[in-house]
Amino acid sequence: MNPKQLAGERAAEYVEDGMVVGLGTGSTAFFAIQKLGQRIADGLDICGIPTSQQSRIQAESENIPLTDFGRVTRIALTIDGADEFDPDFNLIKGGGGALLREKIVASLSDREIIVADESKPVAHLGAFPLPVEVIPFGWQAIQRLLADLGCHPTLRNAQDNTPFVTDNGNYIIDCDFGRIDDPPMLEAKINAICGVVECGLFIGLTDRIIIGKTDGTIEERTKEARIDE
Repeated sequence: MNPKQLAGERAAEYVEDGMVVGLGTGSTAFFAIQKLGQRIADGLDICGIPTSQQSRIQAESENIPLTDFGRVTRIALTIDGADEFDPDFNLIKGGGGALLREKIVASLSDREIIVADESKPVAHLGAFPLPVEVIPFGWQAIQRLLADLGCHPTLRNAQDNTPFVTDNGNYIIDCDFGRIDDPPMLEAKINAICGVVECGLFIGLTDRIIIGKTDGTIEERTKEARIDE
């Protein structure tokens, strides 16, 4: 089985009747949503909050009932992916462009499970460029301010070579900082720039990481323990 599918399907096993579930975005979260659709067909009673139009469309195709923050105040469990994560469970997210909604959902969740393959664990964050969501007005000035923090920033483009636009109507600047030694401090500095909406550093939001492996095994990490199966 695909390692991403292994991780996504295992995470879906943590979902229980009556839960409000945050539905992540990306190639690994895809398999969790797919599995939840199968479990709903077998009688599981949940509702979901999607983190992107992409995950909304998939959830609707899987007949997963959806809700929103006008009707609920908390999420029991969110399942999402990551571009990389370090031993302290700090994450870089946003490769798929959904970082703002992903962070809102994660911050309002009682628990978050990250699903990944073996390429995502790193000793230090920074190999993957850090996505920063910014408003379109003045993005060039914001990009210069980000560069002043010590990165090489690049405006993300869509396939037609126009600026990539998020579900929220914003742009993304991908910032290559190299090794990030102090993720919380960098997050604070970036988010203090006027015009920055949010950055892809996720600090202190994850409880469990499930890693699917090419040999067919699954590794589960919590902040207290590591489990290999």
